[in-house]
Amino acid sequence: MHEWMGDNGNTPHLVVDTSVDGVAVPSEHVKDGKIILNISESAAHNLKLTNDAVSFRARFGGVPFDVWVPMHSVLGIYARETGQGMIFSHDADSNQDGSPEIDQPTPDDIESTRARSHLRVVK
Repeated sequence: MHEWMGDNGNTPHLVVDTSVDGVAVPSEHVKDGKIILNISESAAHNLKLTNDAVSFRARFGGVPFDVWVPMHSVLGIYARETGQGMIFSHDADSNQDGSPEIDQPTPDDIESTRARSHLRVVK
């Protein structure tokens, strides 16, 4: 999903449950027990996506931070520009037929990731 979004000119974002043990994110950016992380190539340096975790180095308010997110804490991935992606549920949230509940990111979640970048184009 990450690669496909990047190839299509979209900005991939992860929704992470910060209450899971092992999550290392800047606590001042956590809202309602969740954080949305921009994992585009330009924002997430040394990005490593494995079956166990997502790790990278990013700047939060200009301060560098090494992010570590265990895969079981990832609630979903979506494209900032379209809001489309995959939201994952825990097994306890499954329907009677066993299919997972699908939640969409709220407009507030999406808008909070659209803050102006501190970067600018230099010609």
